[in-house]
Amino acid sequence: MNQIDEFRKYRSEMNKKLLEKDNKIIKRIYSLDTITYQDSALNTKTKEMLGLAASMVLRCDDCIKYHLETCHKLGVTTDEIMDIFGVANVVGGTIVIPHTRRAVEYWDLLNS
Repeated sequence: MNQIDEFRKYRSEMNKKLLEKDNKIIKRIYSLDTITYQDSALNTKTKEMLGLAASMVLRCDDCIKYHLETCHKLGVTTDEIMDIFGVANVVGGTIVIPHTRRAVEYWDLLNS
């Protein structure tokens, strides 16, 4: 199983376990997350790119992978991804560089 499949499997299994606990707060957070990325004043693609930049600044590798996958599905180009990485590094500082390295690796896997 490759890195992408492992991430997807783990995320899916753990989301299922979390939601099976039937916690109202967790369920509402998941619902809010879903609603947030739907088209409204900003389209879904733009929101996903914003989510990626924010996830990089917050240094959440799982979130970065998730947003990279969604950006990939939505047709975000490598040039656009590199601009997002640039913004994230300016906003987040040099501490974001290791996450950028892993993000580049994951983006390359998505494109292979």
